[in-house]
Amino acid sequence: MKKIQELLADLGVASGLSVYLANAILIVGIAAVSLLAYYVTKKVVLRIAAHYIRRNRFKWDDYILKRKVFQRLCHIVPAIILYSFSYSFPGYQGLIAQGVAVYLTIVAIVVLDALLNALNDIYTTYEVSKVRPIKGYIQVFKIFMFIVGGILIVSNLIGQSPLILLSGIGALSAVMLLIFKDSLLGLVAGVQLTSNDMVRVGDWVEMPKYGADGDGIDISLNTAKEQNFDKTITPIPSYALISDSFKNWRGMQRAGGRRIKRSLYIDMNSIGFCTPEMLERFERIQYLRDYIREKAADIELFNREREIDRTVAVNGRAMTNIGVFRAYVERYLALHPRIRGDMTRLVRQLAPGENGLPLEVYAFTDTTVWSEYEGIQSDIFDHLLAVAHEFGLVVFQNPSGHDMRSMLKPEAEREAVALRGY
Repeated sequence: MKKIQELLADLGVASGLSVYLANAILIVGIAAVSLLAYYVTKKVVLRIAAHYIRRNRFKWDDYILKRKVFQRLCHIVPAIILYSFSYSFPGYQGLIAQGVAVYLTIVAIVVLDALLNALNDIYTTYEVSKVRPIKGYIQVFKIFMFIVGGILIVSNLIGQSPLILLSGIGALSAVMLLIFKDSLLGLVAGVQLTSNDMVRVGDWVEMPKYGADGDGIDISLNTAKEQNFDKTITPIPSYALISDSFKNWRGMQRAGGRRIKRSLYIDMNSIGFCTPEMLERFERIQYLRDYIREKAADIELFNREREIDRTVAVNGRAMTNIGVFRAYVERYLALHPRIRGDMTRLVRQLAPGENGLPLEVYAFTDTTVWSEYEGIQSDIFDHLLAVAHEFGLVVFQNPSGHDMRSMLKPEAEREAVALRGY
């Protein structure tokens, strides 16, 4: 400082003004040196370290680099420089040291936070992490770390011992728990929701207990607001998102495909073996031509090798109309332009019941847009309902009033109505 003042005095600057100019020059110089040191550390030293870390045979240091532990450590360099030059301002040296201590405490907290995240990432690479996860323990340690760090920062700013601050907080904790119960629960829920990335604003969340089925529009300390698809808004206590179960559709939206899981109910009285005439007709169906030929040849070979008497229908193997229809549905879905081939695609029979035999279609569309999804699903089942009778199958439906009236009409009248197309 004195050398700068002497240099300014030699240049003819007044002694009173030289003090302020010297301070300004020194401050600018310290700031420039700090920024330069930070830049060199981050752009040069850190790049060299990152290059070495990516090329070595260890994997754990890659997670530390990914969590930006080293990038956050770079903030220590300018703090050390500022503290080293604090003696240049004797009147403010204590204040500067106090500010640097607070800054270093914050840096230490964020570095430890990133290091703990990296530790969890490294641990999850081992199989034991699936049985004994440590994420909950890390979160508890983080809370403890943030509390201790906050106490150290406040005690440093007010110039008191951390023990005095802790004793005061202990006396007020019981009162705070009673007064701010909902807020504290909301705070805990907010930390858990954020740490586990359970809900975000904009997520489609379904929570039947609260009648919520829509997009999240706000998550505050005490309340999360869901805008339902009928444009009503349902407030949900933030802590309920932790204590109760809900469904988040974000995974479906990220995957880019939405599931179709719907069944056709087939009247079991219409199920039977395929006759030669039926197989000849099925072979003319484009989707089934190769299937019928290959299946018929396989069955014929099986029955011939075992000398099975096919004069009795139950002997040996034979194709059924429900089996051929299932094969048709599989090929129809496989060639459908809006059904994803890289996701699960099934056509399966479920357990028969009083409504017939459920034939379930399980597939994923190539879109998650609600209107498009419903259109694709409807088009598929429009087609399947229309073609089922081509396979000799009857889709189950409980008798309606029209069915009852038709049963009561005389035979001739029913034939006349049928001829007229009614």
